[in-house]
Amino acid sequence: MTPAAPDREPLSLTAVEALAREAHATQTDKAGRPYAEHLQAVADGVRARGGDDEQIAAAWLHDSVEDAALTEEWLRDAPLTARTKAIVRALTKIPGESPQAYAERVLATPGARLVKEADLAHNADPARLAVLDDTTRARLTAKYAAMRALLGLR
Repeated sequence: MTPAAPDREPLSLTAVEALAREAHATQTDKAGRPYAEHLQAVADGVRARGGDDEQIAAAWLHDSVEDAALTEEWLRDAPLTARTKAIVRALTKIPGESPQAYAERVLATPGARLVKEADLAHNADPARLAVLDDTTRARLTAKYAAMRALLGLR
């Protein structure tokens, strides 16, 4: 792992998981499930795709700033590696940002594409989408397919 800071060790994956679960404890996904289930699935997906500890840490935190579970200031000062922080920032959507600009940032950030691939895989899971209304399911299916195409994923 890349050093977190000259004088600090990065948080362990166990600590990152606990932090992410606590930060998202009151949040649910579109189906009303605890949001931590999504974070677990993305972290597991990164691991299954051969991701390293920095990418797995980023998977646990990938929605934390975007969903206001943690602040950008927290991320800046957190005992995480520079690469983990860069991946989290790359995956944090900016209001008004085009999907193309978002995809370009993900592709330009080493390690981020694999985390986004795991995120998209879980988001597009047919069992997860099946509990949504038809309109939402169709909108999200198209959105996830478009992002996969922009990222060059099959």
